[in-house]
Amino acid sequence: MNPELRTPDERSCELCGRAEFWDDDAGTWRVAPGDDGPRAGSIYCIHEWDVNGSFAPFAERREPAEG
Repeated sequence: MNPELRTPDERSCELCGRAEFWDDDAGTWRVAPGDDGPRAGSIYCIHEWDVNGSFAPFAERREPAEG
């Protein structure tokens, strides 16, 4: 089994609350919509993203069973 690299598809700042999602079509992060509009957070924040040690970037690839 070969490990497969996974990437996060959403993230949020632990300091200001900015929330983003990955836009495959644009190939970039976009600000996520919220109930009261985009959750843009603070423009002066140096974002501390919540992607940390609990996110496992390598997952075992499941090989299909031979039949």
